[in-house]
Amino acid sequence: MAEPEAPRPSPWLQAICLTGAVLTGLIVLSGLFDLGFLHRTLTPMAVAPLVAGTIAARMSHPRLLVPAAAALGLVLLDAVVGGVIYLGGDVPGAQAAHLVLAAGAFGASALLAGRVLRVPVRLAGSLADYLTLTKPRIMLLLLITAVAAMVAGARGLPAPAALLALIAGGAAASGGASALNHVLDRDIDAVMPRTSRRPVAAGRVPVSAAVEFGLALSAFSFVLMAAALNLLAAALALAGNLFYVLVYTGYLKRRTAANIVIGGAAGAVPPLAGWAAGAGHLDLLALVLFAAVFFWTPPHFWALALLIEKDYRAAGVPMLPVVAGTRRTVVRILAYSVITVAITLVPALSGMLGLTYLVPAAVLGGVLLWLSLRLVLRPGRAAAGALFHYSLLYLALLFAAVAAGAALA
Repeated sequence: MAEPEAPRPSPWLQAICLTGAVLTGLIVLSGLFDLGFLHRTLTPMAVAPLVAGTIAARMSHPRLLVPAAAALGLVLLDAVVGGVIYLGGDVPGAQAAHLVLAAGAFGASALLAGRVLRVPVRLAGSLADYLTLTKPRIMLLLLITAVAAMVAGARGLPAPAALLALIAGGAAASGGASALNHVLDRDIDAVMPRTSRRPVAAGRVPVSAAVEFGLALSAFSFVLMAAALNLLAAALALAGNLFYVLVYTGYLKRRTAANIVIGGAAGAVPPLAGWAAGAGHLDLLALVLFAAVFFWTPPHFWALALLIEKDYRAAGVPMLPVVAGTRRTVVRILAYSVITVAITLVPALSGMLGLTYLVPAAVLGGVLLWLSLRLVLRPGRAAAGALFHYSLLYLALLFAAVAAGAALA
């Protein structure tokens, strides 16, 4: 019996490998011309596509694994030697080793890129399918929180180029994480009517192509944000991406009813990344915004879970309504809504933001509490649907108030 044909590298893998080769080449050039800060910034930027290429090779393209792993390993060793030089000064032989390792990393990454680029490829699936993989509606809400936090961190409108970099980088981080979520959830998506036609679950996009698409977007996000904004913003966006994919989707979702409580931290990271992009650091208000999204997530998602409880039950996913029932779920929704509204009032009551923020935050919070209380008093699809849809509007308008309040403070 013939062995199944190995999947061909996708255009996304080509982009990953080409980016890795270009960045390792720039590491060599910046070292030769003693461009210290640029040289140190390029190294973490190069690691992102090299890690992505190594993961893709390990999963689907074993013939590419040796050059991919070699390029990644050499860059990491080069970073260690560079750190020794930076901290310890002129260590004998360190400069030569630094250059040799960088050149070796470039050689391995160029070999990898050459192998991938010489293979004819075609896009498996439609562009519409790949857009679906990014979950655009979720992405839009995350971008609203990130942009508003950037405006707040900058205390006004940031430079257009920086704003565009945050939007593009944030969209790529969110889209990459969502694409990998489609891959990991393809088995349960296939048995739920709401998700059974998703591209990976329905077989329109191969697993290998979806993985490489998600990895490419994730790597692009880090490279762009590190280059155009700062490493802190890039690292935070990547951390949110990894937490969503590995911790929430890969572990918590199928194991505990607290999945969305803990996993909600992933969706609360965009305000931190946006604030870091605008201010260059984090402060107390940024952490309050993180907490607001963190505690907003459970009532938002549990309201949706009440609407599609049968799907989660059929798929064996332990969402709270499935394991605890409607009554306990709606009581917890109200409790988390109270905590959310209390947290959102902290910036105004502590003097971080003024009346421009306080008035809309109080009104929006009042409606959220009323809808949550109505759900407790009259549980049902109508009340759950109203709360779910309002919660989306609530978060968007709340962060618009944050941006306005900080800009006018």
